[in-house]
Amino acid sequence: MTEQEIKAIIEKQRAYFDTGSTIPVKNRIAALKKLHAAIKANEKAITDALTSDLGKSAFEGFMCEAGIVMSEISYMIKHTRKFAADSSRVTCLTNFAAKSFVKPSPYGNVLIMSPWNYPFLLTIDPLVDAIAAGNTAIVKPSAYSPATSDIIAKLLGECFAPEYVAVVTGGRAENTCLLEQKFDYIFFTGSQGVGKEVLRKAAEYLTPATLELGGKSPCIVDSTAKIPLAAKRIVWGKYLNCGQTCVAPDYILCHEAVKDKLVTELKKQIKIQFGENPLENKNYGKIINAKHFERVCGLIDPAKVAAGGKSDAATQKIEPTVMDNVTWEDKVMGEEIFGPVLPILTYKTEDEIYETVRNHQKPLALYLFTQDKALEKRVLSLCSFGGGCVNDAIVHLATNNMGFGGVGESGMGAYHGKVGFDTFSHKKSIVDKKTWIDVNMRYQPYNKSKESLVRMFLK
Repeated sequence: MTEQEIKAIIEKQRAYFDTGSTIPVKNRIAALKKLHAAIKANEKAITDALTSDLGKSAFEGFMCEAGIVMSEISYMIKHTRKFAADSSRVTCLTNFAAKSFVKPSPYGNVLIMSPWNYPFLLTIDPLVDAIAAGNTAIVKPSAYSPATSDIIAKLLGECFAPEYVAVVTGGRAENTCLLEQKFDYIFFTGSQGVGKEVLRKAAEYLTPATLELGGKSPCIVDSTAKIPLAAKRIVWGKYLNCGQTCVAPDYILCHEAVKDKLVTELKKQIKIQFGENPLENKNYGKIINAKHFERVCGLIDPAKVAAGGKSDAATQKIEPTVMDNVTWEDKVMGEEIFGPVLPILTYKTEDEIYETVRNHQKPLALYLFTQDKALEKRVLSLCSFGGGCVNDAIVHLATNNMGFGGVGESGMGAYHGKVGFDTFSHKKSIVDKKTWIDVNMRYQPYNKSKESLVRMFLK
């Protein structure tokens, strides 16, 4: 798409927003219902596209993408009217007589830029929140997942006029062009490197932005953990989508007393969940492209492989791999893995947990497997991270009742449910002053009597 075409879409969206058509709650709900029906009717086409791009099975495509999106839409249909309503606040005596309230208002024209690893979910989920909040939107899906981008363009084209919701496909040229334009809000999901560029471009127009990034999310396994269950849940969370999940456990930090037992159980669970030959498992996904396949393969040290390690360049598949006896000097610990490779590091004392987490960039997620409630309380209080789970992995993001987002290097801002609605809304604070009385103490000329009254109220 050319720069002129992109600018034309933005101008049309601004004009459409100015008509006020997106403001009535009934219009927002109608739009959400239309989108829900379209996704339901095209479920197979969506999961087929995900299979084409990432090798996801239809089950995984629905469970982790289309189904979660429909759940978010259903939640917003049910709650948007309440979220959009004015909320009263107590009026201080200095403003007597008046009514105070907060009015949620849409920002206007928003840009949503999404990645390739969950291309349907991470495009449509924030769009749902933006629509519920009353905005117009341009969505820019990743060029690395073309089949899903095509079905997104088809669905949104059928549901919405381009002046309301539009899709811009393409690659870096389109991304660059979009970021040169003025938007009222930018929502970006992707890498830290691109996130920094998005924030730089947003700063030129003082545009507020949400950044959903990533990082090396630790998975802490304490000596009191139920190891067989921990291994089962870690294997599921780590190798889901072939490890290409922003909140996947990036590495295990295991108490040295239970490390050998954990490795044994991880091996057992890999066989149970993926079979003797995972590369032939039709329900096990693939790496998105050859470039990333080679990158992930390059992180595997054959001398430290405890399970897996094999790969198939023709299918871009890598076995669920466990690496043992890893240190921070190993190549695999130098970057976010974003693939099916799970390094294991060990610790002796609790202080080593805090030292490890604090000495590295703040992660998007942290997982703790323990039966020690006191330890749980300390870790959750003393470690900085976006969100996480105790005795599970990944599932914290699959709820409409809590926000999902990062902190520090792993991102800023959050979305999902009410938090998502608030992300795409500006809260106007309003004082509605009554006219039947007017207290004179704030007006000149000032005197001792007025000063005494002011001091009585302001203390």
